[in-house]
Amino acid sequence: MKSLWMAIATFFNTGYLPIAPGSWASLITAAVLFPAAIVFKPSSRLWLPLATLPIIIIGVIAADRAEKLMGSKDPRPIVIDEVAGQMVTLWWAPISLPVYLAGFILFRIFDIFKPFPVNLVDRKVAGGWGIMLDDVLAGIYAAGVLQLIVHLCPRLA
Repeated sequence: MKSLWMAIATFFNTGYLPIAPGSWASLITAAVLFPAAIVFKPSSRLWLPLATLPIIIIGVIAADRAEKLMGSKDPRPIVIDEVAGQMVTLWWAPISLPVYLAGFILFRIFDIFKPFPVNLVDRKVAGGWGIMLDDVLAGIYAAGVLQLIVHLCPRLA
């Protein structure tokens, strides 16, 4: 069972990539969500939020267990939080490659720079919830800015 939790926490070993594992996890997520959105979004705008919820719940458990197994706070190989944050970023995004690319870039910016209260959550909340929650909040920020960009530049969509 340990290896299953580690596989989930590291997004099936993406977290062990030597360069920018969080960015790779986010990019893979956006790349998988794009065709999924083409299939599912026309039938329901709720498909992605509903798909994100189990990722967050399972991610909290996996991140918590992986953190304990690795023996350090929020170890670099844990990237399931980037998967959840990227999913949140794209919740209401129009289905277009430029929009999904902008969503990826925005999420990475908010995840890396951690504006308030993301930085507070990152420092104060421990365990699996702490690992996941700051990325979910970064995803909410990125989603808001993405919606603003789409509103101001409708040709992107």
